Amino acid sequence: MKEKNPLFRQLNGAWAVTLKDINIYYLKAPVLIYGLIFPCFLFLAFFLGKSAPFAALLPAVIAIAVFFASSSVGPIITPWETRQRTLERLISCPVSLEFILLGDMLAGFLFGLGVTLALSLFSIPFLAAGLKSPLILIVGITLSSLCFSSLGILLSSAATDNPSNIMMLSNLVRLPLVFISGIFIPFNKLPGLGRLIARFSPLTYTVDILRYSFHQQHQFSISLSLGILFIFTVIFLSLGMILHKRNLSDRF
Repeated sequence: MKEKNPLFRQLNGAWAVTLKDINIYYLKAPVLIYGLIFPCFLFLAFFLGKSAPFAALLPAVIAIAVFFASSSVGPIITPWETRQRTLERLISCPVSLEFILLGDMLAGFLFGLGVTLALSLFSIPFLAAGLKSPLILIVGITLSSLCFSSLGILLSSAATDNPSNIMMLSNLVRLPLVFISGIFIPFNKLPGLGRLIARFSPLTYTVDILRYSFHQQHQFSISLSLGILFIFTVIFLSLGMILHKRNLSDRF
């Protein structure tokens, strides 16, 4: 009965795309560099030598990890498969473009979630970071990973088969978000214009949720931060699917 259900077939196809992405694209050298090593060095470059204990900086580390890990591969999958002509074969399968993109997003989500939870489980006991709200931490990481993987789908929607072009666009978007989202400069210390801009960054709310879970100073209510992250996820995924469908004919 399940095999005759159109929705089940689409979901099964999306899961097959997820497994394909994990087997082909993840745990490769570029992913490790851009998704893990690069954000670690970026964090150390700004916080090395600071007087604050490292445990107090852990929310920022986790925020950077989930942001880069979840959005590191999603942007390049579609242009790479366009160049290799494998996207044509995927589209010819009985799976809609929306569910193909859903599979790509799910792969980024699982990778970002797994990497960030592993980092958190290792760091929190080791640093005696004083986690006060583990449920909020897990929910925040999960929703943030979903949001940033959907951002990757949006970034991959440009009509190009050159992954380097997408990586330039991706870094042009992601790096400014890191600097305006209260990671390096706390939200309450940003100038008025900076605080206004920071409100339009999903990473701002990730940082705030993580600081809340460690009972550090935060700016927004937890329900507001979670709600806004969910809204960003819907917007990124919806826009990504619309732009992918619009640019599909330009890819071939």
